[in-house]
Amino acid sequence: MWCPACIHIALVAELEINPAAEASLSAVPAPVLRPEHSEGDLARLIEQQTAKVPSHWFLLAALGSMGLSMVLELTGRHRESRFIGQWPAPLLIMGMYNKLVKTLGTR
Repeated sequence: MWCPACIHIALVAELEINPAAEASLSAVPAPVLRPEHSEGDLARLIEQQTAKVPSHWFLLAALGSMGLSMVLELTGRHRESRFIGQWPAPLLIMGMYNKLVKTLGTR
């Protein structure tokens, strides 16, 4: 005999959560229509090189800098702790940029 919770779980398992998910994967990026909006050669080179770095390295570096900052704070090295403690936000932003370059590509 089926309980109401089992029926609910079975119905949810049959539903597709986002029916448009597959359609969004085949989307073509918008073309750059004006030449002054295109990226320069240096920016394209930097994006190609940074796309080679795995995205999880930025997350690990941010977590490592948080841990190092905490250790420095606990050992009384406050100036160094505050300096290292400012690194996680830029590292995470660089990781997001890296992920966007990998996902959307260069234009």
